Amino acid sequence: MAQILSARPRDSSVLFVMQERSEEQIMSRLLELENEGQADRRAELSGERFLSLIQDPDTGRAYVLRHGVDNTEGAELPEGEFFEYPTANAASVAYDQMLHESSAAGEVTEEDSTDAEGDFETGGAEMRDMYADMDEDPLTQDNSLSEEEPP
Repeated sequence: MAQILSARPRDSSVLFVMQERSEEQIMSRLLELENEGQADRRAELSGERFLSLIQDPDTGRAYVLRHGVDNTEGAELPEGEFFEYPTANAASVAYDQMLHESSAAGEVTEEDSTDAEGDFETGGAEMRDMYADMDEDPLTQDNSLSEEEPP
């Protein structure tokens, strides 16, 4: 006879939900972390591609991510692949090996690159589009562009 276990934890303040994420969800999460500047290491490869070492602070999992640049303004994920590792150390060793292989093939254009960081659309408003509230926010005003003379 099957035994049914309660899904309610003894301590109701802590609830762990184990859920497998799809490859697309993981790729999206890794790009989000990279765009937030949370990649431990990042190298620019030829052909507008990047190699990144990322540890997801929410899951503790470590990844090596190789991807292109998003040319669709967030409509689609950029071409790429990721490799998951059980520890940050194992991911770091794999990253070093992939970086060495890419370097030997003449593909590394810049190590520790921040180029194109933040290019993947992860949502939110744009700061300086034509509909921005530039007139009302003192942090976004540029007094040198003002048409009015100071009092």
